[in-house]
Amino acid sequence: MDDLEKAILISFDESGTIDSVLKSQAIAYCQQIKESTSICSICIERLCISKIVQVEFWCLQSLHEVLRVRYSSMGPEEKSFVRKSVFSMACFEAIDDESSVRVLEGPAFIKNKLAQVLVTLIYFEYPLIWASVFTDYLPHLSKGATVIDMFCRVLNALDDELISLDYPRSAEETAVAARVKDAMRQQCVSQIVRAWYDIISMYRNSDAEVCTSVLDSMRRYITWIDIGLIVNDAFIPLLFELILVDGLPDQLRGAAVSCVLAVVSKRMDAKPKIRLLQSLQISRVFGLIAEDSDSELVEKVAALLTGYATEALDCSKRLNSQEDIAVPMELLDEVLPSVFYVMQNCEIDTTFSIVQFLSSYVATMRSLSPLREKQLRHVGQILEVIRAQIRYDPSFRDNLDALDKIGREEEDRMVEFRKDLFVLLRSVGRVAPDVTQVFIRNSLASAVATSADRNVEEVEAALSLFYAYGESISDEALRSGSGILRELVPMLLSTRFPCHSSRLVALVYLDTIVRYMKFVQEHTEYVPMVLAAFLDERGIHHPNVNVSRRASYLFMRAVKNAQSKACAFCRDNLSGIKNCFQCPFV
Repeated sequence: MDDLEKAILISFDESGTIDSVLKSQAIAYCQQIKESTSICSICIERLCISKIVQVEFWCLQSLHEVLRVRYSSMGPEEKSFVRKSVFSMACFEAIDDESSVRVLEGPAFIKNKLAQVLVTLIYFEYPLIWASVFTDYLPHLSKGATVIDMFCRVLNALDDELISLDYPRSAEETAVAARVKDAMRQQCVSQIVRAWYDIISMYRNSDAEVCTSVLDSMRRYITWIDIGLIVNDAFIPLLFELILVDGLPDQLRGAAVSCVLAVVSKRMDAKPKIRLLQSLQISRVFGLIAEDSDSELVEKVAALLTGYATEALDCSKRLNSQEDIAVPMELLDEVLPSVFYVMQNCEIDTTFSIVQFLSSYVATMRSLSPLREKQLRHVGQILEVIRAQIRYDPSFRDNLDALDKIGREEEDRMVEFRKDLFVLLRSVGRVAPDVTQVFIRNSLASAVATSADRNVEEVEAALSLFYAYGESISDEALRSGSGILRELVPMLLSTRFPCHSSRLVALVYLDTIVRYMKFVQEHTEYVPMVLAAFLDERGIHHPNVNVSRRASYLFMRAVKNAQSKACAFCRDNLSGIKNCFQCPFV
C-alpha cells in the first residue's frame, strides 16, 4: 500500500482513533494529488489495481469532480483516454490487455458513482462527440445481470442528474437535457425499449431483481419517449402478466404497476388519452387491493387506481361535447368503487392524493343538477370514506382521555390530518345537502346503538361530522332548520351517549351544540335542553376537568347568544340551576 492509498484510508476514517493532525495531513495530501495535471491517469490506474472500496470511491469521485470542473481545458487525448476507460469499466471489460478492472463487482455506492462519472461524459459529449455511447453499450447487455444492472444505474443517473423535472435545473442543464433527449429519441430509444422487453421476458422467472431494476428505469423514461413503444400488443400484456401472476415477488409486480401508472400519467391530448385508458382494461387489477392491505403491492395498485381516476376526471374536464364526456365518466364510474375501498381499508400513504382527487370530483358535480343515481351513490361512498378516515385509533383512547404527551401529539396530528377531509365534507354538503344530512343522522343513530366500550371513536367521528357540516350551511338554513336539521338538532340535544365520559366525545358534543345555536334561538322550546346539556354531567359537572372548564366557557357564549330566551328559562328554573352551579370550575 503506497502513500496515496494510506492517505485515502486515513481521510475516510470515522473511528476517531486517528490523530487529527495526521488526518488533516492526509486530506491535504489527497487534495494535492487531485489538483495535479495527471489526476485522471492516476485515478484510472488505481481503479485497475486497487481492491479497496475507499480507494475506488475516491478515484471515481475525483474523476467526477475533474470532469465537471476541468473538462473544457482537457486535451483530446486525455478525454479519449477517460472516455474509453470509464466505458470499459461500465461494460465489465479490461481497460487494456494487462488490466482487469472489477468495479462492477463492488458495492452499490461504487457502481452508482461510476454511473455518475459516465453520465458526466454524456453531458459534455453526447451526441456531438460521442454519438454511439448507448448503441455501443447495448451489445454488452448479453453478458448478463451484472452489466444489465449497471446499464440501469446509468439510465437512472442520467435521469437524476439531467433529465428529471423533479429537480431544479439551470438554463444550461435544461438545454443539454433537451439535446440529449432529442438525440436519444432519434437514435436509440427504440433499441433500448426492445432491450428492456427482451431482458424482462428472459429473466422474469429467474432473476426478479434484474427485472425490477429494468422496470424502475423504464418507468422514468416513459414520461418522454414515444408512448407507442410501450403501449402496444407486446409490452402492455407483458406488464399485466407480471402484475397478475401469483408467485412473483411483490417488488417485481409493484415495479410493473408503477410502469403502468407512468403510462396512465403520460401527458396527452384528451381524446387519445381516453382511448389509452380504455385499452388498459384497468378492472383487471381491482381484485389485488383486497389481497393484503399492508403490502407494498397494494400500495402501488392503490396509487395506480388513483392516478387512473385522476386522469379520467381530467379528460372529462378538457372535453366539450356531452358525447365525448360520457366515456371518461363511464371509466370513472368503473374505478371509483375501488378508490373508495382503498381509502377505507388500506393503510397506505396515498390518502392525500386521493382526497385531492375526490375534492376535484365533487367540484365537477356542482354543474350537474340533479345528480344521477350513480353519482348519488358515489356521494354516499365519499361520506363513508371521510368517516372512516377521521376516526381515531382506539389504541390511543386512554392517552387522549388523559391528554398526556402521546395523547396531545395524536390529537394535534389528527387535527391537521382532518383539515382536507372536512373541506371535502363541506363541499359534499353543498352539492348534496339532503344525502349528507341523512348520512349524519344515520351515523349518529349507529353510534348510539353500539356498546359503550366500542363506540367512543365512532361517536366522536359522527359528532365531528355534524360539527364540520355546519360550516357549509347558511345562517338562514341554520335558523330555519332546513332539510332534516329540524330532526338532527333535537336528536343531538336529547341524546346521552354511553361514552360521554370520554373527553373527546364530551368536547365535540358541546362544540356542536354551540355551532347550531342559531337554530335554538329560533326554536325556543329547545333552550331548556341546551342549558341542561351544559349544566349536568355532560358539561360543567363532567368528571374531566378539561371538559368542565370548556363547558363553563361555552355556556357563557351560549347564554350570551340566546340571552333573552335563556334568562326567561333561568327565572322559571332558578332553584335547579343553583344546584347545578355547585361546581368548583364555574
